[in-house]
Amino acid sequence: MPVFYGTAVDSPLMLGTAQYPSPAILAAAFRASGAGIATVSLRREGGGGQDFLRLMQGLGVRLLPNTAGCHSVKEAVTTAQMARELLGTDWIKLEVIGHTDLLAPDVFALVEAARELSAQGFRVFPYCTEDLSVCGRLLDAGCEVLMPWGAPIGSGLGLNNSHGLTALRAAFPDVPLVVDAGIGLPSHAARAMELGFDAVLLNTAVARAGDPAAMARAMAQAVAAGRAAYLADPIEPRDMAQPSTPVIGKAFLA
Repeated sequence: MPVFYGTAVDSPLMLGTAQYPSPAILAAAFRASGAGIATVSLRREGGGGQDFLRLMQGLGVRLLPNTAGCHSVKEAVTTAQMARELLGTDWIKLEVIGHTDLLAPDVFALVEAARELSAQGFRVFPYCTEDLSVCGRLLDAGCEVLMPWGAPIGSGLGLNNSHGLTALRAAFPDVPLVVDAGIGLPSHAARAMELGFDAVLLNTAVARAGDPAAMARAMAQAVAAGRAAYLADPIEPRDMAQPSTPVIGKAFLA
């Protein structure tokens, strides 16, 4: 099971709380998923108030507030401070958006905000790209977790740059890594775990599915299967065929 900032989490599947058709469907999806962490934006919580907080507390999941929708360092830092006061946690998923259409991170502002929040005692989970230089700077800024995107938020495209994610895993073997954003299918989630990532964070793929609870259950199974496959040390791909049935000792008939 993944460990973030010294805290072990029961499940490598993390779920967002936006876009569900109703609170009852949200609750059913979380129960089916077994997720141990729920991300929630301050704006989202503000819409549900204390009823929303009671719902999440009743599910027994740990809240990871985020700075969704922030486009500047000042906005992200202020939102994080408000979230800590409201929800009583130093954990924060840090988002600083730099491109409106792709919802891509502003990596320059992200590093600056991460440094400032780390200095204030926050445990920062930065939503970032798979760029090795950016990730290195985030670690230098005080982050102990990295959350690179698989694809643009809500796109369902899966892992756009598997090679980059593989390189990131190799470059930082001891850093907890979470694929965040772009997951659309259980196969995408399984692939992320097969690459050696510690967890997967998704929202839209479950919340907007025809049956969110069924999709949440499928995602949980996929994440578990992908992690088990990674730990089993799978075979390397080959360019040529290799017979699965030995030919040594077999008779050759002319």
